[in-house]
Formats: sequence, structure tokens, C-alpha cells
Amino acid sequence: MKSRQLTCITAIIVFVALAVPIQLAAQQSRYKLIDIGTFGGPSSTVPGPSVVIVSNRGAIVGAADTPTSDSPDCFFDDCFIQHGFTWQKGVMTDLGALPGGNSSFPNWISETGWIVGVSENGQIDPLAGVPEIDAVVWKDGQIINLGTLGGNQSFGFSINNRGQAVGLAQNAIPDPFSLFGLGTQSRAFLWQNGVMQDLGTLGGPDAIAGSLNEAGQVDGASYTNSTPNPITLVPTLDPFFWENGRMIDLGTLGGTFGSSTFMNDRGQVIGTSNLSGDLAFHPFLWDHGVLSDLGTLGGNNGTPLWINNAGEVVGEADLPSGAPDVHHGFLWRKGVMTDLGTLGSTSHATTINSKGQIVGRSRIGPANSSLQHAFLWENGGPIIDLNTLIPPNSPLLLTDAEYINDRGEIAGSGLDVNGNLHAYLLIPCGQGIQGCGAAAQGTTATRDGLVPTLKPSMKPEVPRTINELIAGWRARMAERHHVPNLGAPRE
Repeated sequence: MKSRQLTCITAIIVFVALAVPIQLAAQQSRYKLIDIGTFGGPSSTVPGPSVVIVSNRGAIVGAADTPTSDSPDCFFDDCFIQHGFTWQKGVMTDLGALPGGNSSFPNWISETGWIVGVSENGQIDPLAGVPEIDAVVWKDGQIINLGTLGGNQSFGFSINNRGQAVGLAQNAIPDPFSLFGLGTQSRAFLWQNGVMQDLGTLGGPDAIAGSLNEAGQVDGASYTNSTPNPITLVPTLDPFFWENGRMIDLGTLGGTFGSSTFMNDRGQVIGTSNLSGDLAFHPFLWDHGVLSDLGTLGGNNGTPLWINNAGEVVGEADLPSGAPDVHHGFLWRKGVMTDLGTLGSTSHATTINSKGQIVGRSRIGPANSSLQHAFLWENGGPIIDLNTLIPPNSPLLLTDAEYINDRGEIAGSGLDVNGNLHAYLLIPCGQGIQGCGAAAQGTTATRDGLVPTLKPSMKPEVPRTINELIAGWRARMAERHHVPNLGAPRE
């Protein structure tokens, strides 16, 4: 989890020394802040981006540290045993892990309360030399191991209200192009009624399922052959749409590397695709057979992260300045891409709900700085620093917002007074909690004095070269679905 949090805790300094006048008291408090806390360890976090982590019933999922070290087999770079949690109406529940396993992490919660994610199983992967991880589902307080397709590991990514789950599972066939360096073929799966089904591929050895909607439709990406391309150095990867046993190749915008990001309940798919020549990439929308280039904000590259059921898309895209880190969050609606602006230099939009509210994060300082704050955009903008919309004595500095549900509840991560990352939930005032004057659980922090650093997995947030695109895609998939870098040598 330290790839998602501060690896070097910065000191608390006085606000006036920051020269960043964010004026935290300028707005009236609109949200009750819940610091989710931990299981006795230093940190907690939520999954993301492009995953459902807060149900419309107010249940949030994430993972929290225990005080027990798991070094040297640190789970996703976090050297504390961590367990998945669910929090609802003031009660934090430990989801536990598989028998023999130490750590677990949830990735998605359905409206029926089913949760899908991953758990260590107590075994060591003989190919990767690290603890094995299995896809799991939590239902009614029980953890269910979804198993694999004959290989060593699997990962659960998305689950719907029907109890269908999708993800990535290994088989036992050796594969030099294994998507995450797992050593054998990685295949997209659909799990239902206790059975894991291999969804097949578009002709190559590997596929990955990304999300699953309420109709049981699946999006993902698959190799189309086994021949590496001269620029990408991997086989052609195309996004796919799967329904009723049939996998459809969505094509690309001319390049040899494309992948879906998310799909709504109408079967509209968004993703990223290389352009011809594999030197730039744009966000795309696939809508029932039609693939459209959504463009950028004038620069080379762009990445979409969410599409709601109205077909509105958010993400981030380059500006025409040519500077390496100049990108802004965008809203694409009815053929028009709108620049959401920033709180300082750059921004990154993660989710849009059914009401058109958008959340994300923005750098407060220059483009090469690490200081980021969570933001909210609504009613035509401009974006608002979420730290200005919570009580001034709240216990966290909100550094990112990963998700907003249709009730306007927001989940993300923030820093406590000691510089540790904590998961949080923002609840609109008047929605089941009277008033916003009192801070939630946790030690009160002077939020003005906390200086967060940029998550290493987000440097840069939008890759600049095709090699960075491929590495960045793997990193985003790993972060989004809690897939450790199992192909790396063990230290």
C-alpha cells in the first residue's frame, strides 16, 4: 500500500510557510468527514480508480493496516499485514483473509453488499517467489475463494448485484508475454454460482476483464496474437466487449495497444487507445459498434476513467503547451470536451455520478510539485478544494477523491497529523448526520500544515511515451485492482 501513500513522511510546518493560500475557512462546511481509521497499524486506503467503493446505501470498502509486520513479503509494498474492511453507519468491519493468508484487499462493492477482491492464501508462488493471491468474494460475513484456472494466482475486480464477478486468473500454460509477468497465461474470467469461466481471448494468449455491469456484460482487453510489435514490444492488445459467450474486438484508434477502462449499465465502454504509429494515445468511447476518438485538450495524450449511465465521461488529457506534466481533468458530454481547470497547475478527474458531480485531485503548486488536494466540480464549476467544504478542525488533509456515489458521498484518502494515509468518507450535511460542525474520529490535525507528496504510482499521471503507456497501464491496472508486481525479483 505504500505505493499508494507517502513513503517519506514530510514534517508538519506552519501554514504561512507554504505560500499556498488555500483559505480553508472560506467555504461553509458541507460535509461530515469520517476518518475510517485503521486496525491498529499506521495507514488505511481505498481502491481506485474506476471501481465502485461506496454503495448508494453508504457502505464503503477499503483496506487497513494491522500493527503486525509482514516483511519481507510486503503485501503490495505495504509492510504491515492489512485486511479489507467495510464501514457503514459508524461500524467498521474486518473482512479477514483466507485461511493461512495474512492480507486481503477489496476492489468493488455491489448494492446488495457483495464485495470482490483479493486475499493471500498462505502459499508461495513457485514462479514469482512471492505469496500467492486468490480472487475472493465476501458475502454475508463469509469469504469465498474463487480459485484459479489451473495456475497459481487470480484477482477479483468487479461484482454486480446478481453476484457475478469478473477478474484475472492464471492457467498453467507458460507465457513470455504474461500481462503482469506472472509466468503463465492470464485469462479474463466470469464467476457465477460457484463456477469460474474462462472468457477466452481475441486470438492471443492473454486477456483481462475490467468491469461488469448489471446486464452481465464484461469489458476488458486481450492480445490478438502472439507476435510482439516493434514499438510496443508486446503483441497487439485490443479492448473487448463480452456478452452471452461472445467476445467482440472493439478495435483501436489506429495503434497496436488499447484497453478498456470502464463500462456503464448501457454497455458503453471507455478506454485508451494508441493512435497510428503508437506514439500518442487518446481516450475512446465505444457505443454499440461505433468507436469514437474523444480527443484531448489540445495535447497528445488522454485517459478516461469513468462513464456514468448518461454517457458522460471524465478523465485527464494533455494541454497543447508541450510541457511534460501539463494535463487537466476533463468532462466529455455530447461530443464536447470541457476543461475542468485546476486548483493550481494540473488536475485529474476520477468519477462522475448521475447528478453530474465530479471528484478528483489537483496539484496545488506547480506542475512538478507533489502537493495535491481533493476536489469537487459541479454545476458548471469551477472546481472546489474539498478541504474548504469540511469543518476546519477535521482530522485529515484530503489529498485525493476516488469516488462519488449518487447520494453525493465521497471516498478517498487523506493525511493525518502524523503524515499517515487514511481512508475517508464525506457525507453531505443533513444526510443522516445532523450538522457538520464536529470533526469525526481521529486526532485533530492542522490540515494547513500537512504537505503530501505525489503517489509514486502517479508519476506521471498521464504517460508521455509508448513505453510509459504500457508500464503505466500495468501500474494503473495493478493499482486499480490491487495486483502486486509479482514478476519483480524478490529482494
